[in-house]
Amino acid sequence: MNDSYIYVITALLPLSALMLILQANPYHALVIQGIQGAVATLVFAVLGAADVALTQALMGTLLAITLYAIAVRSSLVMRLGVLEDGAIKPDDESHFGQLMNDLRTIFGKHYMRLELVSYTNTQALHRALMDKEIHATCARREYDNQDLVASQDEQQPYHTTTRVRRLYDIMRTELSSPATNLTYVNAPDSGEEHK
Repeated sequence: MNDSYIYVITALLPLSALMLILQANPYHALVIQGIQGAVATLVFAVLGAADVALTQALMGTLLAITLYAIAVRSSLVMRLGVLEDGAIKPDDESHFGQLMNDLRTIFGKHYMRLELVSYTNTQALHRALMDKEIHATCARREYDNQDLVASQDEQQPYHTTTRVRRLYDIMRTELSSPATNLTYVNAPDSGEEHK
């Protein structure tokens, strides 16, 4: 009896594992993980280990993929704190909308989604950033009476602050919007490694 098909099926395991390691998109990695689990299930079934195949199908594939999907979905969120809608003036809506679209595009390239969290005042916004409820803030800059400051504020009506160094680096290099000024703050006890 010719068992060469077993070698072909078994060869798919290291191939799918290599594809999984090289995958940059976490959602594609989930699909490849599912394929790898299905191939392993098939190998066990062909070799006559039905109980191991069933365990692999249920635990190693279905349950693991579900848990990974939940983890990926919840961890790839950039929470941006903003002031409630009353703080945005009608003439700022185009600047603010364009800025939010630019941020969604930038973080979409990194497989992240942007989630806006509203706060009633700037003190609550800053406290949320320092308490690590949000990753960054975006608020309208305060106007002073000086003409120089006012002219700068017209060019950059918003100020974006982040406590996550990697998010700051992404926005600094990829955000070309003139609507915001970007700063990084070090939140206390952030637990991040500084390089």
